[in-house]
Amino acid sequence: MNQPVSVLIVDDSSVVRQVLSRELSKQPGIRVVGTAPDPFVARDMIVQLKPDVVTLDIEMPRMDGLTFLRKLMKYYPMPVIVVSSLAAKGRSMAVACLEAGAIEVVPKPNESYSIGDVAGQLAEMIRGATRVQLKARVSTTPTKVAATTSLAETTHKVVALGASTGGTEALRVVLESLPKQCPGIVMTQHMPEGFTASFAERLDGLCEIEVKEATDGDWVVPGRALLAPGNRHLKLDRDGARYVVRIVDGPRVNRHKPSVDVLFESVARIAGKNAMGTILTGMGNDGAQGMLSMRTAGSVTLAQDEASCIVYGMPKEAVKLGAAQMSVPLTEVSRHILAFAAGTLKVKAA
Repeated sequence: MNQPVSVLIVDDSSVVRQVLSRELSKQPGIRVVGTAPDPFVARDMIVQLKPDVVTLDIEMPRMDGLTFLRKLMKYYPMPVIVVSSLAAKGRSMAVACLEAGAIEVVPKPNESYSIGDVAGQLAEMIRGATRVQLKARVSTTPTKVAATTSLAETTHKVVALGASTGGTEALRVVLESLPKQCPGIVMTQHMPEGFTASFAERLDGLCEIEVKEATDGDWVVPGRALLAPGNRHLKLDRDGARYVVRIVDGPRVNRHKPSVDVLFESVARIAGKNAMGTILTGMGNDGAQGMLSMRTAGSVTLAQDEASCIVYGMPKEAVKLGAAQMSVPLTEVSRHILAFAAGTLKVKAA
């Protein structure tokens, strides 16, 4: 009697690991030998368990799946099936995964693609995986797209908010209107040290989403808003394919620490087209140049309109500089955030 094909599931979501393990174990001829939450754990489990096939997610902490796939194929080639929201047919990430050596790419379950569909399709691929001529699938000269896509593309979106005078009320209006399914938010409000923690706690009690004063290394995830602590700059960064925040010291920028420009510049560099920047009421010009960098990087950029501002300083400077693509009333900002998240936002000139 033929031995079942042994499978290792690699995904940072405990729910996905549990569901895939359960559903694949129901399939004839397949045995799930383990699950791993990230590539570093997976590496040790592959050496220990020697699975026949690995299923691999792309968006994971510490190291993204595409980078791990390339390392695996270089040092320990084996059949890998990518299971990821990024791996829809026809997308550049799917091509990059195949060029890196994946046997096939399968999208994660969604509204139109049930876990049953995924498990059935995966089972067929897994059973046939051991017969694949692996060397023929491995590209020894990755294309430019394959070499860069792991950090350029993600399903995660991030929203950056900047505010000053009048911003405490403006942020409350925006955040109170957002559901838990909203994108992760990073925000800088000009506020002295010692006040930001209590302000974040107050907002957290009023809002459906989680609001907290940011600490270094916090993940930027849906339904969470992270506020720059007083007297420190807040920057967006990556940990593998995850967005995280960095809390850094340094000189004042535009007379402020935290500075909106510092935040926006980091978001432009790290998130680019996956980001939305909004500059709210405030005095001065902090944030205008950083928002221009965001717009140049492909981000969506908004300014609060003059009629709804307490002080039309920062938004005005962003509009004058050509950084803001459009101006909207304060009460419309949350709706635009959700439209951006859904991919349905239509940009109108500021």
